[in-house]
Amino acid sequence: MAGARVGARCVLGQNVFVAAGAVVGDGCRVQNNVSIYDGVVLADDVFVGPSAVFTNVRRPRAAVSRKGDFVTTHVGRGATIGANATIVCGVAIGEHAFVGAGAVVTHDVPAHALVTGVPARRAGWVCVCGERIGSTIRKRISCASCASRYQIVPSAARRGWP
Repeated sequence: MAGARVGARCVLGQNVFVAAGAVVGDGCRVQNNVSIYDGVVLADDVFVGPSAVFTNVRRPRAAVSRKGDFVTTHVGRGATIGANATIVCGVAIGEHAFVGAGAVVTHDVPAHALVTGVPARRAGWVCVCGERIGSTIRKRISCASCASRYQIVPSAARRGWP
């Protein structure tokens, strides 16, 4: 729509809708059948899988206009949203986080977290290269694929997640 901001080097699949108040950063890949509504902000290099769903109103009603009640959803740089995942409005998905296919995200997702399930729960950690790097909270984690090293801060890692 007019007013939408779509960055450079983006790839938008078939049947993708970007609303006037949405932002798609540089280098994003949005697969088929995704609607990016007002209030959704994708940072640079975000991948959104086919048929993923974003919401933008917490309590929608057909007979009640909620256009002034859009709630911002922010997806951090390099994050991945899997096919058929649902992202409930008002959450922040951290940089390089990975939302598994079919997950329903109802809480903020920490950077590099892998979340799966309904509702989504943390199932491990993911490297910037996309490889899984662990499922438990340890002080230091290394990626076997690219050798990147990470230090996990337990208090931030546990916030909002069992």
